[in-house]
Amino acid sequence: PAALRRPSPAPPTRAAAWIARLVAPTPAWPAPRAHGSARTLSPLARATGGPVGLLVLEARDGWLRVLLPTRPNGASAWINADRVRLSRTRWRVEVDRSARTLRVLRAGRTVRRLRVVVGAPATPTPTGRFAIAEVARQPDRDGFLGPFALHLTAHSTALDDYGGGRGRVAIHGRGGASLNDPLGSARSHGCVRADNADVRFLASRLVPGVPVDVAS
Repeated sequence: PAALRRPSPAPPTRAAAWIARLVAPTPAWPAPRAHGSARTLSPLARATGGPVGLLVLEARDGWLRVLLPTRPNGASAWINADRVRLSRTRWRVEVDRSARTLRVLRAGRTVRRLRVVVGAPATPTPTGRFAIAEVARQPDRDGFLGPFALHLTAHSTALDDYGGGRGRVAIHGRGGASLNDPLGSARSHGCVRADNADVRFLASRLVPGVPVDVAS
């Protein structure tokens, strides 16, 4: 019956993308077959312990190529589609480094456009295709990171480690010393900083696996 057919995920577009949610420890392979050396992906996110959703880049014969939240940027692996729960998202984030803006899209249409702080020239926000990795509520909503940090699959190309751990880049709010860098500037260590109200908007709508594209 049509109701029992497995979804057939397509590569991400500006209007839609597919997310593979891990429900158990999942082997990830270098090719779409169980051969060679596999790594095991945890269904629990490293920082928050929350669910892991991976952006689906490609589907082939019951296998899914997913974007990994690890170095190097853009790393991917193949997982068996039977081991995950698939869902479709119409949300997407686009960051323009030169314009220093962040655009939120739903079904290909812009629903919000923000002025943001991007990485300084010596510590640039990396460019490429990424995804939300975790949505982390901050213990001090008035602290440097604001109320939420949306960790990305992106990592700094200039730093090995900073506040998010292992050089991970995030979209987060502003508070304390981070308010010294005005929106529309390029002064961060690589993260994208937005107004706290906008970060709350993102955190309430975006889930792990939502695509985030950063252009130069």
